[in-house]
Amino acid sequence: MKPIFITGTGTDVGKTLISAIVTESLEADYWKPVQAGYAAGTDSLFVEKMISNTHTKVHAELYKLKLPASPHLAAPAEGKEITVREIAANLPVTNNQLIIEGAGGLLVPLNPQETILTLIKNLNAKVIIVSKNELGSINHSLLTAAVLSHEKIDVAGWIFTGDYMHYENEIAGWSGFPLIGRIKHLSVISKETIKEQALKLQPMLKSIL
Repeated sequence: MKPIFITGTGTDVGKTLISAIVTESLEADYWKPVQAGYAAGTDSLFVEKMISNTHTKVHAELYKLKLPASPHLAAPAEGKEITVREIAANLPVTNNQLIIEGAGGLLVPLNPQETILTLIKNLNAKVIIVSKNELGSINHSLLTAAVLSHEKIDVAGWIFTGDYMHYENEIAGWSGFPLIGRIKHLSVISKETIKEQALKLQPMLKSIL
């Protein structure tokens, strides 16, 4: 069973929220191997708090770094080095579907030679792209799609966040990747609202994964 890798078109597009929703929808396991910055709490802790089902296991981060910066900067600040080999060697052992959340976008460096894209390729993961409806999102989204297509990555499709205009169908059409769904702005984020959104995405997720 291929792991599912949640990547974004950039930072703060809603990857962790979508990771929680997809994890709940599939009753999957969740893993964020690299956490850079955790003064306000880790993404793993957020996902764990938002899950209602009893099948999901949230696996501990492999690298938990204090500095909220690109991993290739945050790790050396603590005398550490991130490598794709070490992440792959520590992939959680589970019989469940595994959701992996990345850091930032595809070309975020893990070290001077390796990026998030390197990791996706090494893990042979299937990708869900998270894009936020905002000014500039068409360009960011299609650049991300172009890289994935060029690298022949297995892409499950798009999940969009936010309420700014409606680019979803155009981006999905131009990219050639399916539209999985859209999560509008949630005024309240709780187990109940995560479960509600998970049920909405469940039929499409199960049909393409």
